[in-house]
Amino acid sequence: MKKFLAAIIFLLFLGLFSNAQGLYDLEHIPEIQVTFAESNWASLLDKMKAKGNKKRLSATVEIDGQVFKEVGVRYKGNSSYNNPKSKGQKKLPFNLKADYKDKKQTFPGGYGTLKLSNVFRDASFTREILSYEIARKYMPAPRCNFAKLYINGEYMGLYNNTQAVDDILVEEAFGSSDGTFFKCDPEYSILKKLQERDCPEGDKASLMYLGGDKECYIGWYEMESKDDEGWQDLIHLTKTLNTHPEKIGSLLNIDMVLWMHAFNTILVNLDSYTGRLSHNYYLYKTPDGLFTPLVWDMNISLGGFRYDGLKKGALTNEELQRFSMFAHYKTKNPKRPLITKILADPYYRKIYVGHCRTILEENFVNGEYLELAKKVHSIIDKEVMDDPKKLYSYDDFKNNLYRSVPIGYSEIIGVEELMEKRTSYLLNHPLFNGTNPEFTDSFSNHSEGAVFFSAEINEAEAAWLVYRNSSLQPWQKTAMHDDGTGKWRASAEGMPGMQYYFIAEGNRLAVCDPPRASYVFHEVE
Repeated sequence: MKKFLAAIIFLLFLGLFSNAQGLYDLEHIPEIQVTFAESNWASLLDKMKAKGNKKRLSATVEIDGQVFKEVGVRYKGNSSYNNPKSKGQKKLPFNLKADYKDKKQTFPGGYGTLKLSNVFRDASFTREILSYEIARKYMPAPRCNFAKLYINGEYMGLYNNTQAVDDILVEEAFGSSDGTFFKCDPEYSILKKLQERDCPEGDKASLMYLGGDKECYIGWYEMESKDDEGWQDLIHLTKTLNTHPEKIGSLLNIDMVLWMHAFNTILVNLDSYTGRLSHNYYLYKTPDGLFTPLVWDMNISLGGFRYDGLKKGALTNEELQRFSMFAHYKTKNPKRPLITKILADPYYRKIYVGHCRTILEENFVNGEYLELAKKVHSIIDKEVMDDPKKLYSYDDFKNNLYRSVPIGYSEIIGVEELMEKRTSYLLNHPLFNGTNPEFTDSFSNHSEGAVFFSAEINEAEAAWLVYRNSSLQPWQKTAMHDDGTGKWRASAEGMPGMQYYFIAEGNRLAVCDPPRASYVFHEVE
């Protein structure tokens, strides 16, 4: 009997696991049927969108044959909604909420929200998926694939199906969803209602300090958690970042910030904190007490957005290909303190450069990004060809992976066209050349409550051990000492299971072991 029950439990678990994988599995294209009782559903959703109140219309949703009642549906996005809508196009982006009425209802795999994007300004259909696949190597980030969407029986076309940045994602990433949680994306409809506030001038969700009144932050940031005291956490964070940046490490996961900056820079993801609009990221206060950034909205990553907030007009193709690793920092731009204040520290700046090199080498120097993009094209080729409402032509889809295609009054640079020349440009950057540190071996040894660490490193000016006994604790750093032969050593109180990584500083950049630290790390056996 026990064996029978165990088998049943295992099969149930396997079913849940396969659903979770299936909903966002790259090679699976879910079929989503949305049925509204109202025949004028589109005009109702338009009115809700125009009011900016995020109200929803109830619908029955069927995903790969599984039915969900009273799902809340609304349009999402800004440009991706307004631009196609202004041209009379019907392929608009949607947000589907499973627990709109039934608080216990979830979609397959336990997910609460579906984000369906219309692949706006990406004729190649690859930018969103490529960007998230790369991001997840170095930081928590959503899963993404494609889905076929039908509404009241009408086929709306092929959509990007992207996991929401919500309680489910942060629980999965950090083991808790109870922390203070902000969406860093201005709500302009709210800002219009609060124009009479006597607040310092800010710049979108840039983490500039706007004083001690939370009213000056509402509208620039959106509270996702239910803890109203979180506003004081945000105010304290911005004040410390801008006035005492040397103390920011006690409030902010700086290494994840550096990975986010490196990711946005290498992929020329300017529809982000790095670009003109300074948005499309979240901040979550993890169990170790530190705010950690989470990237979001990648449809115009890889050069799809041409405005960096520094140049008045759009960047040219050549300027995208040669986009600086130190944009905003070089000009000491006060409107981007998360870049300028962090990179002003030479130690953090070296780690940032090392992270940039890691992303470049692991995804672009080896051509891995292009192979993945070709795989994506092979999966969706027929679906794009048969999409009756696609925003761009099938020829644009085939071409934009490799070269620029015209879109209205502008053009979208080709993914390969951008990254082939960008990779060459960065490989020749002085900071990547010359003699840099290199790990040849590393290990740890536990004995009587202490752990002894050793690393063999060539060409290091300094080396650091970074460690913690659990993910509930912040990382600690201690200097390692060279024995004169290139073997660096350190020790710390600890036990089996302790997490750790090494940092080796050169005169240009810093190298981590493992390279994707602190997102990937060693454990004491």
